[in-house]
Amino acid sequence: MSVTSLSFPYGESICWYSPDELDRLPDSALADWLLASGSLTARLRAHCSQFEVRVLGEAMLPGLPGEPQLPHTWVREVLLILDGTPWVFARTIVPEALLTRCGDELTALGDRPLGELLFSSDLFTPGRIEIAGFHSCGTLARLAESLGQNVHGRLWGRRRYFEREGDELIVSEIFLPAAMDYILGPQ
Repeated sequence: MSVTSLSFPYGESICWYSPDELDRLPDSALADWLLASGSLTARLRAHCSQFEVRVLGEAMLPGLPGEPQLPHTWVREVLLILDGTPWVFARTIVPEALLTRCGDELTALGDRPLGELLFSSDLFTPGRIEIAGFHSCGTLARLAESLGQNVHGRLWGRRRYFEREGDELIVSEIFLPAAMDYILGPQ
């Protein structure tokens, strides 16, 4: 696997939509994963023997294209790996004001999943979910290929907002081809 921190950030600009704005949702099995209100981390753990978080990079960066226009944001990108196979690329965006108030909780996660913090703390309130289906021809496709996964169709993902003291952090989760193959089953 040729994933290096030199490529950080991997995420690319994606147009996200409220589920009711889309003309057509994906196959019902995938829609169930995209629209689930609970912790994706908990759901993924239920589908494997060994769950791993691999940090691709984390840093304070200037505003990112396609994301809310904030002067500076802390960005964390990880792979969620099930039984040795990367399933999900996740990107967390935290505005500087929120990072100032609760930075240690977030910046000291290391290889622990953020989902455990967000869903075990009364300080974070889960909010709206947006979804996207897109043909990746950029950095996410190259990332998947570096992991031995060919992007052979649309990738799907979701973006979830979590509010704390008036500020929102955003978690985007893109299902990689291995996850899509498992969820959709034989076609």
